[in-house]
Amino acid sequence: MGIFSEFREFIARGNVIDLAVGVIVGAAFNNITKSLVDQVIMPPIGMLTGGVDFSDLQVVLRPDDAATKVDELVSIQYGAFLNTVIQFMIVAWVVFLLVKAVNSLRRTEAEKPAEAAPAAPTPQEVLLTEIRDLLKAK
Repeated sequence: MGIFSEFREFIARGNVIDLAVGVIVGAAFNNITKSLVDQVIMPPIGMLTGGVDFSDLQVVLRPDDAATKVDELVSIQYGAFLNTVIQFMIVAWVVFLLVKAVNSLRRTEAEKPAEAAPAAPTPQEVLLTEIRDLLKAK
């Protein structure tokens, strides 16, 4: 078997395609979540904390100073980290809710009674069937 046919067989497997779809949808969901956090959730939180924009919060370790000819600002941007943590919590919550909904659907599907199998023939029906078969044989 050639390498290209093996590769084609590998790609054609359902797991690889499912994984690719999951990664693509996950990347798109990341953009939605980032927009939700940055543009919808964080502004009211910033307003409640006195108009603070979390993404601008930082601890300056070395300011850019014209007197010392240091052109580079060195800072720890903990506000961006807080935004990322909040974004993660939102994604985790949404995934939890989705998994919970899917599990609930599966449970209700499992609880549905299966179609009843046809009832076994009664002894009288069995006897009548045997008589019919004997009459046909004659």
